[in-house]
Amino acid sequence: MTEQNTRLGIGLMVLTTFIFALQDGISRHLAEHYSVFMVVMIRFWFFAAFVMLLAARQAGGLARAARSRFPLLQALRGVLLVAEVCVMVISFVKLGLVASHAVFTCYPLLVAALSGPVLGEKVGWRRWTAIGVGFTGVLVILQPGVAVFSPWALVPLLCAFMFAVYGLLTRFVARGDPASVSFFWTGTVGALAVTPVGLWFWEPMALVDWAWMAALCCTAAVAHWCLIRAYELAEASAVQPFAYLQLPFVSVLGLTIFDETLTTNVVIGAGIVVGAGLFTLWRQQVREKDPSGR
Repeated sequence: MTEQNTRLGIGLMVLTTFIFALQDGISRHLAEHYSVFMVVMIRFWFFAAFVMLLAARQAGGLARAARSRFPLLQALRGVLLVAEVCVMVISFVKLGLVASHAVFTCYPLLVAALSGPVLGEKVGWRRWTAIGVGFTGVLVILQPGVAVFSPWALVPLLCAFMFAVYGLLTRFVARGDPASVSFFWTGTVGALAVTPVGLWFWEPMALVDWAWMAALCCTAAVAHWCLIRAYELAEASAVQPFAYLQLPFVSVLGLTIFDETLTTNVVIGAGIVVGAGLFTLWRQQVREKDPSGR
């Protein structure tokens, strides 16, 4: 991997987080006026068409992309992701972009905590300490008197848990399936799973909001393409820390477009969570290079 490719990979990851932030802002706007399930359904229809188009252009076509060693787990991944997206968009509307993402950033800590029982990986005392510190940051964000008395305050934490399980399942199926197969199953199964619910909640959409819906679908496709290219051009350990930039990007949107407020406890708590998450990423790299952990 050349230095130039690594820089380009990092640049694509930064662009990915920016586009994802825009996508979340559009999702919140649409979900404030229309059913969350309908919005997510249309988004996943486009996503499914996008992954099928990519698969058709590759060697083996759709048949190769659909051939998995873990079809049940791949289906579970697709259902889990679309459910997480629905719950997260609801959180954007009820809790706001800033607070939702501040809590959601703890998902790498959940991945580290669950990697032992799910994947059989060893989690040392340093990472367990970082996990504990990170969840202290979550408590700082959800302190009494801010949002802790509202059940909506726990929704982004549920989203983080669901996304962590999705990530762990993705790592597990990667032992037998290439990334293209996982990508195909994610889009197609997600679309199939949400369609019955989305059609039930279908409602007319204004022409201007169809334009926003088109923007949402396009940003989702572009962001996923940038993410794929980022991981192709650079090692995951080099680009993953930059995924945390989505928090400041989405915070700017929340503060400027949706008139959200940035409280001191959210800033401090998010800083603690992000710091703990970066530490766990670093420790994972250390263990991959030296299994003894020294």
